[in-house]
Parts: sequence; structure tokens; C-alpha cells
Amino acid sequence: MATEGAPLRIPTYADVEAAADRIRGIAHRTPVLTSRLADERVGGSLFFKCENLQRVGAFKFRGACNAVAALSPEQRKAGVVAFSSGNHAQAMALAGTLEGVRAVIVMPQDAPAMKVAATRAYGGEVVFYDRYTEDREAIGRRLATEQGLTVIPPYDHEDVIAGQGTAAKELFEEVGPLDDLVVCLGGGGLLAGSALAADALSPGCRVVGVEPEAGNDGQRSFREGRIVSIPVPVSIADGALTPHLGQRTFPIIRRLVHDIVTVSDAALVEAMRYLAERLKIVAEPTGCLSSAAVFEDLVPARGRRVGIIVSGGNVDSRVMAKLLA
Repeated sequence: MATEGAPLRIPTYADVEAAADRIRGIAHRTPVLTSRLADERVGGSLFFKCENLQRVGAFKFRGACNAVAALSPEQRKAGVVAFSSGNHAQAMALAGTLEGVRAVIVMPQDAPAMKVAATRAYGGEVVFYDRYTEDREAIGRRLATEQGLTVIPPYDHEDVIAGQGTAAKELFEEVGPLDDLVVCLGGGGLLAGSALAADALSPGCRVVGVEPEAGNDGQRSFREGRIVSIPVPVSIADGALTPHLGQRTFPIIRRLVHDIVTVSDAALVEAMRYLAERLKIVAEPTGCLSSAAVFEDLVPARGRRVGIIVSGGNVDSRVMAKLLA
């Protein structure tokens, strides 16, 4: 269990297995969907792991649930603090409520009202900040120091990474070995955790991360062998707009991931449309990154068994209607 100021620890597959035990019966074991038409389109066999049907509508609940469940009795009594404007905020709020742990969530003043409302509805205590003049991580550390809270960041945390890896673990357990596993990439928690699972359960499986074109910090980091930071990118894939990878996620990605590709916003919209029309599921733009990469042949699927993680489905209905119009 990580604490503020503790030595950096990189999680292993054993941590993913421990996470699966902790969150069993709390996080949903989400379905894996297949589509004959999608298979015909790419010439391979596609397996869609639907984390859009996870609690809070995204894979983020897995990591948040595991991190809260792994707290010591003293940490549970004091509570946790997280910073996020989206899915991690909601996930931490719900995980805290379910475990009886106070959860303070630092959110920007201009966060979407529906996300703020959802975070509060799940039981989170929202603290606002100005994203243009204040540092959310500094605020989180200050609150942690003042109130004895444990900081649980969105992705650069060993228990968060391990929890996210349980999605891929379930996928391999259900469908068997894969030739490729395609995973969306923001800060790298889901990709790193998925790579740990693939390495253990499907040796030889190629793991590919997918970023929005405007935010290719992960791709650049992967190719240059160092963490590259960029200005906050602009894309409809709002869940993947991180400026850099994490100190814990990058070493795993560098060692176990085979490639990182990028897709355009236009490709994300078309993937959203296809998933809605053919698989009858709602996926947010970020949740379509992996599907778009396969549909655009950036990850060739002909004659291959390909796992695709649909990472989330939290998209405003009006925004989705506008994008698909």
C-alpha cells in the first residue's frame, strides 16, 4: 500500500491477483461482447471487454475500489483524498462510500456539473480549485497533511494500477489467449495493469496502447525511452488528456507494451457510432480509442484474435447526439 513519501514501488502481476480478490463481489465482472459484422469488417476475431458497463460507468472503479480496500485501519479511519474532474472522482467517491471511508475529491471549478453532481451523489466531499491558477496535486498534498488523509491519484499508484489490470485478467480468463490486446492510454494505469495481465496469462500477446492524436505524450515517451511531458492536449477523448505518463506506469509500459498508436477525433466519432449501432452499447470518446485503432487498421486484426477494452461510457447524451449528428 503506497503512502505519501514512500519509496517508489512498481506493481507486479501478483498485485493484480491480489486486487482481483479484494474487489470480487464489489466491482462488476463486465461482459465480453462479440460481433459477426465487426469480425467481418476487420477479418479477425474481436472481443470487446465492456468496462462502460462497470460501476460508475468506467474501469476506474476497479483501481479506486482496490486502493481503498487495501488501506490500513488507520488510513481508513482518517480517509482519502483524490484529484480528478471525471471518472476517477466518481470512482473514489463510490469506493469510499462502500467501504465506509471518507473521500475528499479535488475538482476544478469548471468541471461539468453532471460530474460534480455524480461525485457528490456517490458520497464524495468536493473541494473546488481553479485549474488555471492552482495545482490540484499540491492542494491534495496540503489536505492530506492537514487532515491525515491518504492521497490516491488517478493512475500513478500501485494499487490503482493493479486494480485496473483486473479487467484484462477477466478478459483472458473468459476468452483464452489473444494475439493482440488493445488498450486506451491516458496516464497509463489501465495500459500498465493490462500489460501485467497479458504477460502472465497470454505470453506472446502484443499489447498496444492508443492515444488521441493531439495527446501523444505516451507514444513519444515510449519511443524516446523517457517520460515526455506536453501541454494539456485538446481532444474529444477527455479521459485521456493527461500531459505525461506516471513514474510507476512508464516502466511497465516500456517493458511490456509493444507499440503505442494514435487516432483522430473523427475516427473516435465513427467508432462511437459503430459501437452504438452494431453492438448496441454507449461508449464515451475515450472508451472508443481501442476500437477506433482496430477499425482504422492501425492495429491489423486480419486472421488474429484481438481483445479490445472499451474503457468507459460516461458521455453526456446531448454531446453524443451532437457528435453523431
